Order: sequence, then C-alpha cells, then structure tokens
Amino acid sequence: MDDEYAKLIRRMNPPRVVIDNDACEHATVIQVDSVNKHGILLEVIQVLTDMNLVITKAYISSDGGWFMDVFNVIGQDGKKIRDKEVMGYIQRRIESNASFFPSLRGSVGVMPSEEHTSIELTGTDRPGLFSEVCAVLADLHCNVVNAEIWTHNARAAAVVHVTDDSTGCAIKDPKRLSTIKELLCNVLKGNNDLKVAKMTLSPPGITSRERRLHQIMFADRDYERVERAGLGRHDDESSRPHVTVLNIEKDYSVITMRSKDRPKLLFDIVCTLTDMEYVVFHGMVNTGRMEAYQKYSIWL
Repeated sequence: MDDEYAKLIRRMNPPRVVIDNDACEHATVIQVDSVNKHGILLEVIQVLTDMNLVITKAYISSDGGWFMDVFNVIGQDGKKIRDKEVMGYIQRRIESNASFFPSLRGSVGVMPSEEHTSIELTGTDRPGLFSEVCAVLADLHCNVVNAEIWTHNARAAAVVHVTDDSTGCAIKDPKRLSTIKELLCNVLKGNNDLKVAKMTLSPPGITSRERRLHQIMFADRDYERVERAGLGRHDDESSRPHVTVLNIEKDYSVITMRSKDRPKLLFDIVCTLTDMEYVVFHGMVNTGRMEAYQKYSIWL
C-alpha cells in the first residue's frame, strides 16, 4: 500500500521544469521541482549529459520528501542555451520521466531494438583485447554497429551493438547467441584471469551505455584491485582528486571533493553514489576554469 501511495503522489505531482536565460549572465539556469524518489537526481543529470551540456554550478536539496535542483548550464561552445527545440526537449523529457523518454541523440540510448543486439562484456584488460573480440564477432558473421569500452585497474567492460551480417538485423537465435557467448568468454578470460569473464545481453529498458558501464564496473568490483598501470610511476599528487569524508554521528556523512574538472564529472560521481545506494539530500557543485569543487550530504 505504501508503494502504491508513493506512486499516486508522484503522479499527482509530476516534475516541473523552469528554464531561465535571464537569471544568470553567463549560463542558462534550469530549475527542477519534484516529489523525491530514489535515483531522480541521476535521471535529471542524465538528461543534461545526453544533451552534451556543461554543468558549471548546481544546488541540490531534497528535504521533506521534495526534490529541488538548480543547474547552471552552458553548451559546448561556452554559451547559453538559446535553441528553443533543445530547451523544449529538456523540459519534456524531465517532466515526462527521464528514464523512459527516447534520447534526442540516437547514439546515446541502449534500447530494446529490432535493429541490433546489445552485448555487455567484462574481463581482464590486456593489449589487443578488443581487436580479438571484434575478430571473433567477424568470424561469427556479426557486424559491430557501435561500441563503448572502459578499462580500470586491469579490468575491461564494454557495451557492443551488433547485427547479423547477412540480414542487418538483431541476432535472436538462442543457439547462435550461446555460441557467441562461449567464444567471447574464452577471449575475455585470457590465460591468467582469476575472475570470471562474462557476456550478457543488455536488459530491457532505456539505459545509457555510460550508465550501464558504471553498473557493470561496480558489479565487477574493479575498485578493489591494485592499479597495475600505476606501478613504478610517480603520479603528480597535485593532479589527483582530493576527497574527504566526514561522518556526522550515525545520521549522515559529508563528502567534499576537489579535482581537475572534466566533461561528465558530475554524472560519474552521482552514478557512483547511486550504485553504492547512497542518497544525496544536499549538494553543491561549482566549477572554475580548471578545478571542480563538490560537496554532498548523503545517507544510506
């Protein structure tokens, strides 16, 4: 009953989006008000990330069951968002439901499709790994439409879209998919892999490839491994992110981060906190020319 009541409250109070180009001299201000729910912060940031917008400042608050965010954003050209089509799309997508609204950029979403089969891979990283994966797929008459690959701490993860080379459509034959899985797992495992290599089909639903890669890497627990690539190399301490965690008794924690700014930094951090099942109830983000400062109050 509580779950149904929460759904009713959300239906009666859909997200409201206000886009203002007059409130700030250098950026477009996007304000989002909504009934709070787990993951809504990530959904909103996902929309802005999909549109290749740069978030220069953000203020996050979700007290009392209500969610309110304010984002200062600019385009890749460093200017305000003036395109009415883009502004209207952002508003419609967030207000409709960020998780189930098709992306304006067709290459972003990983969607159930008749046009391709979406494959997820995890295994030990090594030179030439993806070349070997592509060679196996080519031998199996699979055409790679597109792919995104991440590596970290000697682990590799990928989301690959493939089609049948002869039909140009998705591969649905269970026997053929089983063969693809067996051969790819052999390639991913390598000679000295103590962890299980995996190949799975992407789950149904609209999930960005980058979001899936965050989830895959977190499930693979890549963060527990010693970073082999860093052995024998003296890193510049000034270039490394500085993170502090302050536990306020047993109620909540405050995380403060300073790091070199880069595209999608806020998206990556909120993905990580969401995957770890933390709830951000207050937050502040401020970016300069080179550095990003972020502060979050979180609880489990």
